[in-house]
Amino acid sequence: MDFRARAPWRLCYIQFMIRDYTASAAKLLVGALLLPLLAFAAPGDDKFLVAREAFRVGEAPKLARLIENLHGYDLEPWAHYWLLRLRLNSDDDAGVTDFLTHEAGTWLAEKLRAEWLKNLGQRGQWETFRKEYPLLVQSDQEIVCYDWQTRLLLEKDSTALDEARPAWFSATNLPQSCDPVIDRLVVGKRLSIDDVWQRVRRQLEAGNLAEARRAAEYLPNEELPQAKSLETAAANPGRTLDKKLPKNFAASRAGRETVLFAVQQLARQDPQEAALRWRKVQNSFSVDDQAYAWGQLAMQAARRHMSEALPWYALAEGASLSEEQLAWRVRAALRALDWATVDQAIMQMPPQMQAKPDWMYWRGRALMALGKPDEARARYQQIGHQPNFYSNLADDELGWSAVLPPRALPPSTEELATIAANPGLKRALALFRLDMRVEGTREWNWSIRGMTDRQLLATAELARRNDVFDRAIFSAEHTLEEHDYSLRYLAPYRDQIGPKAKELDLDDGWIYALMRQESRFIMGAKSGVGAQGLMQLMPKTAQWVARKIGLADYRPAQVADMGTNVTLGTNYLKMVLTSLDNHPVLACAAYNAGPSRARRWLGDAPMEGAIYIETIPFSETRDYVKKVMSNAIYYAILFDEKPRSLKSRLGIIQPTRQTGVTNLP
Repeated sequence: MDFRARAPWRLCYIQFMIRDYTASAAKLLVGALLLPLLAFAAPGDDKFLVAREAFRVGEAPKLARLIENLHGYDLEPWAHYWLLRLRLNSDDDAGVTDFLTHEAGTWLAEKLRAEWLKNLGQRGQWETFRKEYPLLVQSDQEIVCYDWQTRLLLEKDSTALDEARPAWFSATNLPQSCDPVIDRLVVGKRLSIDDVWQRVRRQLEAGNLAEARRAAEYLPNEELPQAKSLETAAANPGRTLDKKLPKNFAASRAGRETVLFAVQQLARQDPQEAALRWRKVQNSFSVDDQAYAWGQLAMQAARRHMSEALPWYALAEGASLSEEQLAWRVRAALRALDWATVDQAIMQMPPQMQAKPDWMYWRGRALMALGKPDEARARYQQIGHQPNFYSNLADDELGWSAVLPPRALPPSTEELATIAANPGLKRALALFRLDMRVEGTREWNWSIRGMTDRQLLATAELARRNDVFDRAIFSAEHTLEEHDYSLRYLAPYRDQIGPKAKELDLDDGWIYALMRQESRFIMGAKSGVGAQGLMQLMPKTAQWVARKIGLADYRPAQVADMGTNVTLGTNYLKMVLTSLDNHPVLACAAYNAGPSRARRWLGDAPMEGAIYIETIPFSETRDYVKKVMSNAIYYAILFDEKPRSLKSRLGIIQPTRQTGVTNLP
């Protein structure tokens, strides 16, 4: 496998092409490079897919033979990468350094180096690891822990332990490569028993029993929780907290922590019942533990929009609240229109959290309500004039219209030619052609790192011409000074979608805003739960809508057809909108999380649309609705060339009431 032997020939060929083509011939070549590639099979595709299958089943000898048939094929490096991966599984790293040299700077080189580093760490090849690790661009926790091991073993570098300690307090799982480093922290008394319990708590809060048990192994034997106590508290917290609770449960830390965990678990199901049980036993706990428990109860109450949330947060005074708990305190205060508490709660956030656009905006609103308009405007100005939800709202508060920046000049022929010849982008397009979207996306994203605005715009245009709309949007979104919002907010298929929107009296900009968020206009998009197509319809929903609108001879496979998907999706969106007071915010929430949930989140009094969105309990749905409604602003400007106010679009959401279809899936 000699990669270098073929490289000079390719370089000479490229130089010949650049030097000897006339200007007119060069333009023809550029045109050929930019033709839509994804609809056509290329020579070598079938052989490459056979090679991929050989890799999948682990047949290294067969894969090695197949590679000989892929010389000159755009995806040949992937086949070489697969062969090296299989060899690494057998601790054979022959050929790895040659590949990394030949493919230097590519996504495949980065990917193989990361996997090689993990293999080196597993084998204890610390000298080679130390040499290769600085060349890795994007590390992960497993590799970082191997680096800490290397520094401790080869360099006696104790600063590795200083870097490792914060990882202990994170909510994420720690890979096995971290174990020797954590052992050193414990032996060196850099982690106390309280520190161990803190990680156990954090993992239990995240519902990660396995990681909590793993952390608990660092406790002294006398403090270990009973084998089944945590499992029982997780599965049946009420049973843990009922009258059968041992009278001496508070005598040990393990007993107290098990009860705190049970309270937390019961609060997820029924905060009021959990609070009732907690009040019966809270006097057996320290002041700090009591505040901790009330913090857990308060957050769960806030997520259910319960009036008890703010009083319970007051009982948590002094507790070290997580960022999620701090956020939900603000949201509870927003629901109550308690602007003084909104201001106070944001001020209690860490500085980096306060600086986020969402909390900058809501602090501005609180300051305005508290009679401090100059301070409010200062915060709005810091986040204004950006294409995102909170910036749009800040612009509205400042009286600024949402407008598009000047459109950049289209990429030149030369710029497009350079981008079309980029090896990483060529590989990405080939991968998309073969329906290897995950791999293609990673190649694409890696290839645009460090690009200038002009290069990004050319890259976006290349993606658009090849119908890879998600990468066109992604590339265009990364420009810093020169922008083209017609690429950021693409609107393909207007001939099919526009008439359907008009027929159903739907805002076509809003439909595009939703589709942009649902599928990024990828017709074959399919979610992990089975939603399909441009409008990401679940099979049962699609079948229900087809029956409701009388779509004759509908078959489930048709949901992947663009015309059928748009017909079903727009009709469903219209039904949802009609059933929810014709309010687009509620319809967006319902489209993502279901109509029954969207109704459940309504209040007892009229509420700002922005507050409704901010207090949606599901983070995915909350983020989704924000992005759809902000997207709609820009589509409206692109379609109608008129400024739009996000705040007016969000409007006021009325208390619980519904009209039209009520039995929506």
